[in-house]
Amino acid sequence: MNRLKIIFFSLIFIFNYSTLSNSQNIPNSFADLAERLMPSVVNISTTQTVVTRSNPFPNFQFPPGSPFEDMFKEFGTPQERQSSALGSGFIIDEKGIVVTNNHVIEGAEDIVVQVNGGKKFNAKVIGADPLSDIAVLKIDSNERFLTVKFGDSDNARIGDWVIAIGNPFGLGGTVTSGIISARNRSIGLSRYEDYIQTDASINSGNSGGPLFDMNGDVIGINTAILGRSGNVGIGFSIPSNSAKIVIDQLIEFGETKRGWLGVRIQDVTKEIAEVERLDEPRGALVASVAPNSPSEKAGVKSGDIILEFNGERIGQMKELPIIVARTDVGKKVKVKIWRNKKEITKTIILGRLETSEDFKISKKKEELPKETLIESLKIKVRKLSDQDIKSKNLPNQTSGLVITSIEKDSPLIGSIEVNSIILEAQKKKIRTIEDLNQALKQVLNSNQKTILLVIYNSQNQKRYIGIKLD
Repeated sequence: MNRLKIIFFSLIFIFNYSTLSNSQNIPNSFADLAERLMPSVVNISTTQTVVTRSNPFPNFQFPPGSPFEDMFKEFGTPQERQSSALGSGFIIDEKGIVVTNNHVIEGAEDIVVQVNGGKKFNAKVIGADPLSDIAVLKIDSNERFLTVKFGDSDNARIGDWVIAIGNPFGLGGTVTSGIISARNRSIGLSRYEDYIQTDASINSGNSGGPLFDMNGDVIGINTAILGRSGNVGIGFSIPSNSAKIVIDQLIEFGETKRGWLGVRIQDVTKEIAEVERLDEPRGALVASVAPNSPSEKAGVKSGDIILEFNGERIGQMKELPIIVARTDVGKKVKVKIWRNKKEITKTIILGRLETSEDFKISKKKEELPKETLIESLKIKVRKLSDQDIKSKNLPNQTSGLVITSIEKDSPLIGSIEVNSIILEAQKKKIRTIEDLNQALKQVLNSNQKTILLVIYNSQNQKRYIGIKLD
């Protein structure tokens, strides 16, 4: 009887393990998949001329950063040298259309593409986009090439198997495997970040190469790694659904045409959501609206919270630029906004993305107004002067208080910097120190204990800050 029990439970274990293995689609080998895909993955090498100056006094060596080092460099003889770089890419059209990263080919004078069989071809840039770090090349050949196709990156799940093929350290045709470790990652490389994180080994030279799912479809473009010394099990890929829009535009126009709202946005914090009576911290808070922008023409205002754009819910602030960027220029879209504790809808005709100029900060000084201590916030402030307005390039009618110092135990620590300008408190303009004290008194006497401030930060960006008061 005991023997039968052992056999019975053994069979159950084998059955369950087999079922689990099948349900997770654990591959026995990547060999067939790699063999099929490798002919479509290419190695990319680039060269560019770099001008340097030789030291005319080689017997004199100066420490790095010394003023004498730069001075003697000016007297040196200009010398040209060839600088080279390596990367990866993949073919998406049989006529030789190749996708890679912009940083792989940026500044290149010559681009050589080597296919899996070892054959080399010259290539030219069709279009490149530094903002998304994507470039499209055309191989200079009449041959027909084997291609790969894009998959739906939105269907990629954390834990799914993936393989990366590329040219790490110049070692072409290298295959690595792993899983999708995370989705929707931001690492501070660009304004449009929605990376797929993977533990498939990615190293220098893999940039621009494809990340494949188990169907052999490209779901990502390998772009970055975490760590300066090489792969540590954390690599990042541009999702295919984001990349395809950029690639199609680069092929058709040679440039990108992104939608543009004309707003500066920020995260909706827990404190801001509380003040605005929003059910949870979500959406994108409009810090400022550009003059004559699509948003201004549609009636969007500073302080609005964008909850939905063109039918897509905005969970976090970072989602909005990505969604707007992939929307056609000139399209009429519905935007759901939270304003004055209720939801309204605006119709916006999208413009084309424009790059704002940095504010020019003057170094001119003047005799500044007297500083005053705000005890409840543990900060010192002074009235905004005409020189402040001029030097910071602010609107002429701007009024507010400049924060001159912040104590270590101030509730503003970590949220607001010195030299920030308080414009509003509880959605009321602040013209005098008494205005601010009145707003603080009102909040402290309420049950809410959270004050909503509107400021210009040290970078002259308009921001909404929710501060919890004791």
